[in-house]
Amino acid sequence: MKDSVIMVKDFRKVYGDVVAVDGISFEVQHGEIFGLLGPNGAGKTSTLESLEGLRAPDGGSLRVMDIDPARESRKLRNLIGVQLQTSGLPDSMRVDEAMRFFAAYHGVAPAYHLLERLGLSEKMSAQYHMLSTGLQRRLSLAVALAHKPPVVLLDEPTAGLDVPSRNELHDLMHELQAAGTTIILATHDMAEAEKMADRVAILLRGRIAAAGTPRELTATGAGLTKVSARTEGTSLSEPSLNFPGVSQQAFKDEYAIYYSTDPGSTVSAIIAHIQAQGDTLIDLRVERPSLEERFLEITGAGGA
Repeated sequence: MKDSVIMVKDFRKVYGDVVAVDGISFEVQHGEIFGLLGPNGAGKTSTLESLEGLRAPDGGSLRVMDIDPARESRKLRNLIGVQLQTSGLPDSMRVDEAMRFFAAYHGVAPAYHLLERLGLSEKMSAQYHMLSTGLQRRLSLAVALAHKPPVVLLDEPTAGLDVPSRNELHDLMHELQAAGTTIILATHDMAEAEKMADRVAILLRGRIAAAGTPRELTATGAGLTKVSARTEGTSLSEPSLNFPGVSQQAFKDEYAIYYSTDPGSTVSAIIAHIQAQGDTLIDLRVERPSLEERFLEITGAGGA
């Protein structure tokens, strides 16, 4: 059994009359990528900032490698790497200066190879304000990883990145994980969470609404599997067709789409019907529910 690296128990954070986080509990194991998901205002950033030692909890407890972030920030700083949504780097700071500054802060040699890996080798002398949003985020990630921290906290790390850059970051995250790094990934990108996270927790109004592996979460709830069929003729064009397990149906882009609780029976019945009508099946797709669909179901399409 893996060791718990991050422990959050009955954590509560309040700002005036607003309860941002209302008694949440979770643990993150060694070498795990843990997704922290939720709509704006759900409590993700408050949780991350408290784990980073930037805010003190108003209830409950937090531990990062058995360290209390609020009381032992000096011990914590070399054990975590943090990429925030906004880095706060001075506009006039050059890329190479930023790397040297953070390396000196942690007492390590500058990790110029990370700048090269993240596509910044040709921007060494560029000032921070001259970089695109995507390059700024790459720089903030590079300096967060410079001291090889065993725990990394990422807040929307791929926001503003193009597809090749996102893929490069995902590869880097997998390499870090393989080396034993523990990662918390806060993201709005459900496809990213489903691809990268071993487990996720969905926050809603300051509480954990659901938690588990992406596959566990997509297997709960409505649990409808999407079956899409396209035929040469019109055998599936009749809206009154009733196939086993189907609770909803739609038509889009020449496809008849069925949402089923029993996809095996649904597919068999569809194929039998097409053959009985003397029609020809051109394409058939069976897709399990995505994490995004489950997220929207839990959060009410992202409300509150």
